[in-house]
Amino acid sequence: MTRRHGLLLLFTFLLATTFPLAGYASANPPVIVCFGDSLTAGHGVEAAAAYPSYLQQLLTHHGYSYHVVNAGIDGNTSKDGTDRLKDVLALHPQIVIVEFGGNDGLRGLPLTSTQQNMDQIISTLLKARIAVALAGITLPPNYGPDYIQQFNGIYSDLARKYHLPLLPFLLKNVYGTPGSMQEDGIHATVKGNQQVAANVFELIRPLLKK
Repeated sequence: MTRRHGLLLLFTFLLATTFPLAGYASANPPVIVCFGDSLTAGHGVEAAAAYPSYLQQLLTHHGYSYHVVNAGIDGNTSKDGTDRLKDVLALHPQIVIVEFGGNDGLRGLPLTSTQQNMDQIISTLLKARIAVALAGITLPPNYGPDYIQQFNGIYSDLARKYHLPLLPFLLKNVYGTPGSMQEDGIHATVKGNQQVAANVFELIRPLLKK
């Protein structure tokens, strides 16, 4: 074999090994899981109009190569979230946005149980070396100021304990904004979900890598 032929074979080998790997990397971007209840699932709108879909668009627009998975399920409580942790871990996500508690509060479930469940979700994800961002929610005024204050405190306490990025109110600039809420007064419209995605994008931006 001549030296020229040897160099040609080496170059061919490098092409065959390098480019498939590059293609594999680009085809398998790191995963972001939006983990929550109906507010994440996109209750009342098409799947393409749920906030995780708009978050995917924002990430792509800003040059971030991530794959967003919508792991929201209507009616889920924080306990349901603990039961579904194995499914989220199986996705090997880089970032998980945790949004639970609304159904717990609306059903009047013990706040201590909600906090324990949320703590379990967060600590399990962190032990798996997954970055966690926490998205909070609040309750209607008729639940009383004391109960609401204690409920809201769950999110701030957990964010402080685990040093997490916190969005205190997922529906910031959505609730009370004309055209942004559905008639039930709980879930966002298409327009509202676009704003929710913007809220969440800013929440996780410090965790993102290009």
